[in-house]
Amino acid sequence: MVASGASSRPDRYRDEMADTTTATAPVETIGADFFDDPHAHYRRWRATGPVHRVLFPDNVVRWIVIGHAEARAALADPRLRKDTVRADEILRAKRDGTPTDANTMVLLQHMLSTDPPEHTRLRKLVNKAFTTRQVAALRPRIEEITENLLAAMDGHDEVDLMQAFANPLPVTVICELLGVPFDDRNDFQAWTRSLVGVVGEEEGRPAAAAAMATYLANLVRAKQTAPSDDLLSQLVLADEDGDRLSDRELVSMAFLLLVAGHETTVNLIGNGVHALLREPAEWGALCADPAGVPEAIEEFLRYDGPVDMATLRFTAEPVTLGGIEIPAGEIVNVALAAANRDPARFEDPDTLTLDRPTAGHLAFGHGIHFCVGAPLARLEAEIAFTALLRRFPDLRLAEPAATMNWQTSTLIRGLLDLPVRLH
Repeated sequence: MVASGASSRPDRYRDEMADTTTATAPVETIGADFFDDPHAHYRRWRATGPVHRVLFPDNVVRWIVIGHAEARAALADPRLRKDTVRADEILRAKRDGTPTDANTMVLLQHMLSTDPPEHTRLRKLVNKAFTTRQVAALRPRIEEITENLLAAMDGHDEVDLMQAFANPLPVTVICELLGVPFDDRNDFQAWTRSLVGVVGEEEGRPAAAAAMATYLANLVRAKQTAPSDDLLSQLVLADEDGDRLSDRELVSMAFLLLVAGHETTVNLIGNGVHALLREPAEWGALCADPAGVPEAIEEFLRYDGPVDMATLRFTAEPVTLGGIEIPAGEIVNVALAAANRDPARFEDPDTLTLDRPTAGHLAFGHGIHFCVGAPLARLEAEIAFTALLRRFPDLRLAEPAATMNWQTSTLIRGLLDLPVRLH
């Protein structure tokens, strides 16, 4: 039975947190071992409550919300603000005073990093160009790309499923959707890796941001000069009572759609296959009944979704979550991955259960910043898993006991490689 809210939280939480109103909790640390299994850390932290102070790899102590009820509340709380410029000022003050480079700031000022009224304006313009009907119309082309990739895998005994399938499928789709030349994919994927918060690649971030900003600015100018039927051209032409996206906004929005449009789906597929292959009985059940794929995808999203923590927020005023008062001017990260394994919301949360009720999972966020690309990610994943199960029913991990190589990012949860045997 699935619990439904904070009222079902174990009594020990209520007893321990009832009288807590100040930031006196010890500071946890995100070290190198965090990325291999963040869920182990979240389980340990959850024993003492749903909200924690944590030292991040950038040497800034932030707040992390790990409880489901608290995370859902935080994602919809207008006092937890999104504003790239103000957030950077707070981080700069807590760090070493060094500001984020100008190109990175340009790329990050999109609708995911803004609040109303600016968010409302930007989302309305994007919604005019990116409709549910347009997403549904992509099905035949996604199926064609999927079949071509699987056909190229056939004949091999072993492949890296990330490079052979999970990566090129979403990248091809988003390139075609946005009107980005597919031949440029290696460049923008390399830049993306530096820009999504990968630990150890901070020094290359300004150069990657400059390259990405220049590339997207040139691409926007090309669409303005000769628009076609792609999404970026439609964003260039989008008009809401005379309001249009500026050149700067187009560059930032193109960055958001390009990065979010492939990173989330790549890792939804990769993480889902990895989780499923570790449970052969579940793999067999899904092969026998592929009609269960859409429901299974929701469990993949809950169990090990592609986003670990939502993009950062800051407290515009003191905010109390889980009995803890977070002062004004603090950076807050909502750990979607942790919330989705909160035992107060999901029974036996660390077990992959394909037919479990998953309503309320937070893999795509919640509230006004709910992922605009969620329908596309679900469509691609449904097509990918259905075709993979049909074509390679004997698929298995090449080394079942091997330690997997995970991205060292607090934003993205994804594998660097996934060696599998096909037959």
